[in-house]
Amino acid sequence: MKYMGSKSRFVKDILPIMLKDRVVGQWYVEPFAGGMNVICEAGGNRIANDINPYLIRMWRALTDGWKPTKITREEYHEVKQNPSNYPAHYVGWVGFSCSYSGKFFGGFAGETRTKIGTVRDYQAEAIRNVARQVDKMVGVVFQNLPYQELEIPTGSIVYCDPPYSGTTGYADNIDHAAFWNWVIGLSARGNTVFVSEYEAPAVGFECIWEKEASSSLSANGISGGNKTSTEKLFLCTAR
Repeated sequence: MKYMGSKSRFVKDILPIMLKDRVVGQWYVEPFAGGMNVICEAGGNRIANDINPYLIRMWRALTDGWKPTKITREEYHEVKQNPSNYPAHYVGWVGFSCSYSGKFFGGFAGETRTKIGTVRDYQAEAIRNVARQVDKMVGVVFQNLPYQELEIPTGSIVYCDPPYSGTTGYADNIDHAAFWNWVIGLSARGNTVFVSEYEAPAVGFECIWEKEASSSLSANGISGGNKTSTEKLFLCTAR
C-alpha cells in the first residue's frame, strides 16, 4: 500500500535482519503499522497497531473480504468534508488509497496523463497493491491505540516506524523524547526493539543498517519533492 513514509522499498533489506533470530511462536509487533508493507511479509504471530482509526478499520474490512472500488473526484471531496456520513473503513480507503503519496486526504489521485503521453491510474494501482497484501495479513491482530497503551507480549520482536523527527507532513506527530524513553523501557522488559529513523540517541542505540534513498519526507524537514536522506535501522541495546 502506498503510504507516507512507507518502508516498502526496504522490506527485503530490513526484515531479514529483524527476524533472523525469531523463534516459533514469537510475536512480531508494529506500534506504527501504517501501510502494513513490512508486517505483511513477517508471517507468524503479529500485532499491527496504528493511531488512525480509519486506517485500522480499513484493514480489518479488507481482511474480512471487503472489496474496494474506484471513486470520482466528487465522491472524494464529499467523503473528506462529511466523513461521519460514511463507514469508517470506507473513509480510510478514500483518505489514504485515493490520495497522492498515501497522505490522508492529501489530494485526489485518479487517472493522470504522464509526460510521455500514457495514462496512469492511481486508484487501480492501489486496488492491485492492496489485493497483493490482503492474503498475507490473515491472522494479524489489529489494534487502534496510542503506542504507549499497546499491550506487547514479553519477548516480542518490535519494529517501530514512527513519524520521523524534523519532518513535516504527518497528521499525528509525537513527543520524540518520550518515544525514545518508551523504547528503552520496552527493551528493558525483555523485548527486541528496532526503530527506523534518520538519527537515534547516542547512548542505548546501535545503527545496524543504513541506505541512502530519495524521499518526500527528508531529514531537512521539508515535505514534498524528492530529497536524498540516509534511512537507518537502529537496535535498542539498553537493558
